[in-house]
Amino acid sequence: MRLELVTLTGVKLDQEIYQANIPTTEGEIGVFPDHEDLVAIAVPGVISVRNRKDDGDDRTEFFAISGGVVEISGKRIRILVDEAEHGEEIIEAESRAALERAMKLRDETDDQIELEKAHQLIDRHQVRLKVAELRRRKRR
Repeated sequence: MRLELVTLTGVKLDQEIYQANIPTTEGEIGVFPDHEDLVAIAVPGVISVRNRKDDGDDRTEFFAISGGVVEISGKRIRILVDEAEHGEEIIEAESRAALERAMKLRDETDDQIELEKAHQLIDRHQVRLKVAELRRRKRR
């Protein structure tokens, strides 16, 4: 089946895969070939992708995503999100520093708009750090 991961800046991934796990409002869903047609809301989290049926855990690819929409139809998965980053693109030290700044912003603001922005940044960088950790484990 084909996976298309599309962000605001363009196509992040467009390739044949065997399986994907996708975070949705209803929980994580596993999608395999011949999956039932479905439209779902994606939430910030980790997408894991196996390219071939016989790929082990060490060959799984990980992407950190923001929320969006998932469309599964026929032999295609299309995921439309604001942002998506491959595990290899994430610099853990930068994400950790950004998370600390966002937490400081959250703790120091009384403004509701700034507070919401801080919570979104915290969610984003926590997901990025989770993907970085999964990538690190995969290398071991």
